[in-house]
Amino acid sequence: CVLCASAVNPFFEQLHSAMSEPRKAVALISGGLDSLLAARVVMEQGVHVEGINFFTGFCVEGHTHAIRKKDRARPKRNNALWVAEQLGIKLHMIDIIEEYKQVVINPKHGYGANLNPCLDCKIFMVNKAREWIDANSFDFIITGEVIGQRPKSQRRDTMPVVARDSGAGNRLVRPLCARKLPPTMPEQEGWLDRDRLHDFNGRSRKPQMALARQFGFEDYAQPAGGCCFLTDQQYSVKLADLWATRGKREYDLDDIMLLKVGRHLRPRPHFKLIIGREEGENRFMEGYRRRFVYLLPLSHTGPLVLLDGEADSDDLELAARLTARFSHGRDAERVTVEVTGKDGAARTLEVAPLPATEIPAEWYL
Repeated sequence: CVLCASAVNPFFEQLHSAMSEPRKAVALISGGLDSLLAARVVMEQGVHVEGINFFTGFCVEGHTHAIRKKDRARPKRNNALWVAEQLGIKLHMIDIIEEYKQVVINPKHGYGANLNPCLDCKIFMVNKAREWIDANSFDFIITGEVIGQRPKSQRRDTMPVVARDSGAGNRLVRPLCARKLPPTMPEQEGWLDRDRLHDFNGRSRKPQMALARQFGFEDYAQPAGGCCFLTDQQYSVKLADLWATRGKREYDLDDIMLLKVGRHLRPRPHFKLIIGREEGENRFMEGYRRRFVYLLPLSHTGPLVLLDGEADSDDLELAARLTARFSHGRDAERVTVEVTGKDGAARTLEVAPLPATEIPAEWYL
């Protein structure tokens, strides 16, 4: 037998080691329920699983929870790290901000309801995972996709597109809906028992929630949620406005972060204001004062306001009146507002707060 032969022959010892070593898979871990369950289903079959999480800059919900007072009660956690902890697996976190820009700016398959390039995003991330398993001698890739769950990227006709265009082919396993799809290589090779995979289908999350209870998972991220800000309509409007005023599609990490905070108004085509809504946002925005002209009411408590664009003296007076409007001096006859340039030079303006009736709805982004 192999065990006996291995005692006298190194070749058989190596053969036995290869036979007993578990197969290895990497799971795309977003932090949501589906990726948690998909990884666990495969781990139940004795496969060694590690996680991979790609940081695009658009999925930092904990950032806004930490800043805003209204979100203070929400958990301040990285959901991907939380999932890895629940599973007891290693998580590889990879920064893809620069590479990901082309996915956002020029998606081959277009956008969803907002500026979310979901299909191109999935192809890109599975491709990055494919590169990772090739470099690290892993066998296959796991995702938490379910047929019919997402209108853009998780349809029966788009799932083969993801497998093909990412280069993963039949090394891509979707454990939650595998029995609704053709067998993959891990199933054909006997590494996975197809009968122990699932046949979930459609938008209902009840099967996933039942499976979570079976595994004993609690306090997971909302099943129907998602942390990508590109799926948010208001965020997409602000990003589209940023591109339109710059005349080209570009962004950096600071742009991504600032689009998530404050009240954004564009009173003139050539400049907009980012107005802090509460103390936490004011403190966060203070870190950007050297990048922008900024305004701060002195005579009354009020917001820090960043001015993005170019403004002449008339524009600055309008910006000061808007700053006064959103301060505690909104009903005062005059409010003193300090205006500080990018060079650090400051001056004060005495202005009458702009009445709410003079702020058109189209100024709000």
